[in-house]
Amino acid sequence: MKAKSWVVMCLLLALALVLAVAALNFFVDPFGVFGQNVWYSYAETLNPRVGKTAYLMEHADEYDSYLVGCSSTSSYPVEELNEYLDAKFYNTIVYGADMQDTRLTVEWLLKNCTVKNIVLNVYIDNGLTWATGEDSLSYKLHEAVSGAGKVGFYGGYLLASPQYALDKIKAQQDDLVLPQSYNVFDEQTGAYDKRARDVENIGSLERYYESYPVFTNYPQGPSQLGYTDACMQDVAAIAALCRDAGVQLYVVCAPVYRDYFEGYSAEAITDFYTKLAAVTDYWDFSYSSVSCDARYFYDATHFRNDVGRMALARMFGDDSVYIPDDLGVYVTRENAEAHAQTLCAHEAAADTAAYTKDLPVLMYHDLLAEDDGTGAMTAEIFDEQMQALQSAGYTTVSLDEVYDYVYHGAELPEKPILITFDDGYRSNYELAYPILQKYGMKAAMFVIGVSVGKDTYKDTGVSITPHFSYEQAREMIASGLITIGSHTYDLHQSPQLDDAPVRETAGILPGESQADYAVVFSDDLAQSMQTIFAETGQPVTALAYPEGVYTTLSQVLCREAGLLATFSSDAHSNTLVRGLAQCLYAMGRYSVTPCSGAELIALLDGAE
Repeated sequence: MKAKSWVVMCLLLALALVLAVAALNFFVDPFGVFGQNVWYSYAETLNPRVGKTAYLMEHADEYDSYLVGCSSTSSYPVEELNEYLDAKFYNTIVYGADMQDTRLTVEWLLKNCTVKNIVLNVYIDNGLTWATGEDSLSYKLHEAVSGAGKVGFYGGYLLASPQYALDKIKAQQDDLVLPQSYNVFDEQTGAYDKRARDVENIGSLERYYESYPVFTNYPQGPSQLGYTDACMQDVAAIAALCRDAGVQLYVVCAPVYRDYFEGYSAEAITDFYTKLAAVTDYWDFSYSSVSCDARYFYDATHFRNDVGRMALARMFGDDSVYIPDDLGVYVTRENAEAHAQTLCAHEAAADTAAYTKDLPVLMYHDLLAEDDGTGAMTAEIFDEQMQALQSAGYTTVSLDEVYDYVYHGAELPEKPILITFDDGYRSNYELAYPILQKYGMKAAMFVIGVSVGKDTYKDTGVSITPHFSYEQAREMIASGLITIGSHTYDLHQSPQLDDAPVRETAGILPGESQADYAVVFSDDLAQSMQTIFAETGQPVTALAYPEGVYTTLSQVLCREAGLLATFSSDAHSNTLVRGLAQCLYAMGRYSVTPCSGAELIALLDGAE
């Protein structure tokens, strides 16, 4: 073959390859720019600047208000903003946004969307970088926002590495119910999908450091801010744009973890916060006692959603939410310098005793009227243990009192303790309840739905340990001492009496998909909650997992169902943290043996 023919053939092959790559990228559309096979959460994870703009091009009519700023903006929940402002918010947060990106985003929103409110999150790091450019596919602004040429923009994604498309195809095959590394955004809200992180058990600082070791030796922030003036020019431009458009602008400064914030020089801090006040009034949450406790953070620049809820409650005067006294200052030109001096002094400190409480939880099951020689728990031993608790200064608390402490900042006794019973045995009513009445002690009883009021197993006719009835449950509830919770409706099955597959616990069966498990667990939980409420009139707020087995997905499903607490069988005490609902999930419990009252107190005194 002649050389000329080889050249032509090579060119044709190259063209064919280019066309194949272009076709693959167009139809798989990993970045969501072509409107093909769009998976917005995936596209937004690859590049939120492009993916979110593409999403709003199709869904802008569903929103009328927007959060704008860098990634910490995600922790201001849109649900609360919607309620406070009677609005429909979307969170446009992007990775590493500098204020130029944010200004361009606001300009596009005002030109192309109906906008009532803008919440602008200004983070101290916005003074570190500015106009960083568009040097990669994952950091480009959408051409509609940046004004860049369409040919260069779409051409870049059309001829991108085919690996992006291949990775998306694989992710679509592997996609699970919970967010993965390839779909970290919630499409409807625009925020990070933190469903899994919002049910992490948060307890003592020591255990938290084990999960987040970065906080044991956190790198300090840089001392200087080289782009404060450029940042403030863009903030001023955003304020002017909103004013001219008749849009209400709320400016907030996000909370910062102590060790990072203290790396900035006093001069840099003063310059940043006073210049911001010269441009606009703002709410500052940068530094407070919250900044001094790692449990309120994932890292230095990302605070938990519950902290965002507290910040919004401060802004909008919602006193039903627990808010630390020093969280949030409204800053104007008049108080800006004094406020900056307070920030530079770093006077805030975490007095953990002011917002944490140790709560041991005891777990009981069946009681015997008399000792039968098997070493089982008897009513006499239970009475001795209750008397010992009272004599040692422990005060039993209800689930509602625990919730009030965490959610609303209410007080708890000096030595609170929570008593729980699993399964709903009749002995809980006939033997334990009278003893609890005797000492005026409270307890939570978790019932198996299919067994309530039964002394045989389902429809088998096989005898089981009798369980109390709903009539007896109503009597206990009326005393004000007893709360009824769920132990699932029918996820505590018998291997001997149930047909396969047997669910002895609320865990995922071998080979079961997340999607199938989610249906089973959610349906069971709904049936349990609905039945208990219909029979007792008491809403179900807590679940004790059978045999203590739980999964991250089950925790997420419990939270979505409206449960405020879940209980495992892990033998440890619990640290309640005001303002952090996560501390109520997968709470540990001590399984109480038929020990003496003195031995029980010794166990509690040595508990961790």
